[in-house]
Amino acid sequence: MDDNTPRTPAPSPTDEHANSSEVGATALQPTNFKVLIIGAGVAGLSAANHLLQNGCNNFCILEARGRIGGRIVSIPMAKHKVELGANWIHGVLGNPIFEIAVQHGLVSVVNIPKPHKIVATTEDGLQVPFSILQEIYEAYVCFLRRCDEYFLCQYSPPPDINSVGEHINYEIQIYLNSLDDPKEKHLKQLIFNCLLKRETCITGCHDMNEIDLLELGSYTELQGGNIVLPAGYSSILRPLTAEIPKQSIITKCPVKKIHWKRKKTLTGLDTVDEGSECEQDSDDSEKTVTEFPIAGSITSTAANNTATNSPSRGGSAESDSNDDYPIQVTCEDGSIFKAEHVICTVPLGVLKQNHKTLFDPELPHYKQEAIEHLMFGTVDKIYLEYDRPFLNADISEVMLLWDDDKYDLHASSNAEHDSSNDYLSKNWFKKIYSFAKVTDTLLLGWISGREAEYMETLDNEVVADKCTEILRIFLQDPCVPKPKKCVCTSWKSQTFTKGSYTSIPVGALQEDIENLAQPLYASSQALKPAVVFAGEHTHSNFYSTVHGAYLSGRTAAQNLLGKEEPNEIILESDGSDLSAWIQGIALD
Repeated sequence: MDDNTPRTPAPSPTDEHANSSEVGATALQPTNFKVLIIGAGVAGLSAANHLLQNGCNNFCILEARGRIGGRIVSIPMAKHKVELGANWIHGVLGNPIFEIAVQHGLVSVVNIPKPHKIVATTEDGLQVPFSILQEIYEAYVCFLRRCDEYFLCQYSPPPDINSVGEHINYEIQIYLNSLDDPKEKHLKQLIFNCLLKRETCITGCHDMNEIDLLELGSYTELQGGNIVLPAGYSSILRPLTAEIPKQSIITKCPVKKIHWKRKKTLTGLDTVDEGSECEQDSDDSEKTVTEFPIAGSITSTAANNTATNSPSRGGSAESDSNDDYPIQVTCEDGSIFKAEHVICTVPLGVLKQNHKTLFDPELPHYKQEAIEHLMFGTVDKIYLEYDRPFLNADISEVMLLWDDDKYDLHASSNAEHDSSNDYLSKNWFKKIYSFAKVTDTLLLGWISGREAEYMETLDNEVVADKCTEILRIFLQDPCVPKPKKCVCTSWKSQTFTKGSYTSIPVGALQEDIENLAQPLYASSQALKPAVVFAGEHTHSNFYSTVHGAYLSGRTAAQNLLGKEEPNEIILESDGSDLSAWIQGIALD
């Protein structure tokens, strides 16, 4: 979530930064840097740390919000830390976030899972026997794994099946057709439907029919399960910022324009006119990206980047030469920063909305296509806090088996109808697939897609009332209390995220993520990139994860490091990377 005040509309960039000319960088801090990092989420903080570890401290992070952490936000509820954004460390072996957490004592090395008892009920209060629930879940996992296999295998899926949802539903129908009892068949269909809704929250989409079947396996799952940080996921931000000077992070500073390709004029450096003849050699961005090596193997900088070894690296007196800082970044409040390089960690949702105005000149066509092809779905959370426990102490989660006959999540023909406000107003809550117990007095519900976006328009009281109604119906208990507090996230509405995380929809490719991650060179003669990209949406195997964001930030910094800096080193923990050694995984 983007704010510690959930569901409160984010203030406009102008309002947030109205007085920054008095307290911001323009008045008190230098405005010329070797590297400008846009965004203080995990990717930006990772890039900054890697630059510091390799002797480059002449950088500045510009963060649009009034806080750091991006999509990591932990708040107190019911004497417990709850996550409005990232929820788990996904996997242990080879996960740098887990390594950092263990090194700093943020998580126990021995993870003892809590007892987990799920109760699945229908709208008329029928509780499904656990044996049936387990049978359907195991079948579902098998179907999902078969979808994963297409990415690596050479065989083709059945004809006219292009999405994960289509493939799973194809297998579900084969499975259910073997049953004779219509009631049994219907009940098991409801369980499958519930699991598919759950999958939309895991994947980050509205409907699993949106997710490309052949690309699902591009996501790499690290072994070790999902790990929770007892002190909240935000506790990981402390070690990530410990070495970064406070003055190197400027908050409440939304970036309006990145002038990334400029040429010499009589008055200094101006943004390139993409139509001019003198710059046509650098217009073929795919050529410059593919023909030039990444910065890790470069031994010298371009002629117009001579500031690398200048006294300004340590924060000393800055050179005012425009030629030393060919990139100009303009912020919403009018302040201007100049740099040799920019690391852009802006989320995919914001790129989708603003990329045409954010970059001057516009991004190359292949990058614009990648941004348009990829999906940035909405997944929201609903926290319900109570004065007293009301669920049986043994129950950890209540699965809601909605009867979806009139609410077919898997029928594309009704997509336009399903997105209408009239329809959503009557059915949005049916996308909530379960309520899980966080503590005895705290429940968590998940919701995705268009229903989540509609929920963001509702008052918290309305959501609380509807959730109370749902629990009373499914538990067949009219005495279920109303929560004393309801907190709902609003990722789609937040100005600086515009969604939750990345997935690969039908028609898109893993290659789109790779294209999005490619550095941009200001000219065909440049030896180092002008702009490098980072964030979970730029990691082709770990997209949608915090560790993907972290690793992408490190890679972005590596692209800018060369031999004028000390020999590159990578510090992840205290020097022992036991998990990577066990698995034979190189974190690079």
